[in-house]
Amino acid sequence: MRRKVPSNSALLAFEAAARHSSFARAAEELSLTEGAVSRQISRLEVFLGVALFQRVGNRVRLAPNGTRYAIQVREILDRLERDSLYVMGQPIDGGSIDIAAIPTFATRWLIPRLKRFQDQYPNITVHIAERMEPFILTGSGFDAAIHFDHPAWTGMHLHHLLEEVLVPVCNPALLAGADADISLDKLPRLHRRQNPDAWQLYAEEVGIVLTNSAVGARYDLHSMLIEAALAGLGVALVPRLYIGAELEQGRLVAPWPDSKTTAKNFCLVLPEPIELSEGPLQIFSKWVLHEARGLTP
Repeated sequence: MRRKVPSNSALLAFEAAARHSSFARAAEELSLTEGAVSRQISRLEVFLGVALFQRVGNRVRLAPNGTRYAIQVREILDRLERDSLYVMGQPIDGGSIDIAAIPTFATRWLIPRLKRFQDQYPNITVHIAERMEPFILTGSGFDAAIHFDHPAWTGMHLHHLLEEVLVPVCNPALLAGADADISLDKLPRLHRRQNPDAWQLYAEEVGIVLTNSAVGARYDLHSMLIEAALAGLGVALVPRLYIGAELEQGRLVAPWPDSKTTAKNFCLVLPEPIELSEGPLQIFSKWVLHEARGLTP
């Protein structure tokens, strides 16, 4: 059965005319004559069986049906353009994959290692997008996700990557002149907004007393907490796996014990068993698992 879809030229003419509220300006944008634009829109109105514009003399304005339709057409054309540019940017003799990842994990752990992947597999392009919350992978447009272990991934195939172990860190200047025991209760503490009770859980685990565990500035991302700690704003409770370079360079110090209570597991989430995936996805999956285990593929 033939789809009831208007011609692309008619939709382009309508969208431009709706955006400019002018057939003449739409014609200028599309390098057409004003008459050609008018004819395209007339054909579209006949095809749809509704008036999209109200014509008053030489002026036009969108009719109510036209206003709603213009919004929908603009969204569709924008998406079609994005998808077309995406396909145009794919390697001719290689492949590509789309990975959804927690933003700080992507910027602090995954992306710094991707040069090794690129050197080994130059014909595979890895696209990365951030996703803070679990989502339905099937039909999302992503080939895989790197996220926390979560019940929302039921039905997917999870492969353990790393454990997120939190540790308090700060700029060493913050401890200048501090007592030998470096009491956390006397230092400004920084919080991740999504884990408001993390400091209290940490205090209970290591056996210290915090007069008010909730006091302190709040940030959305661990990457923000790390930058705040580097700036000397306070002590941040952040994953050790994100701050290896800063600790090695002495830009951050961690004189307090790690926390196990607040640890989470990072997983590679796949829609099917890794053995069944083919090509670029299987190659990337095996590579990232080896990287997480500190092995050379």
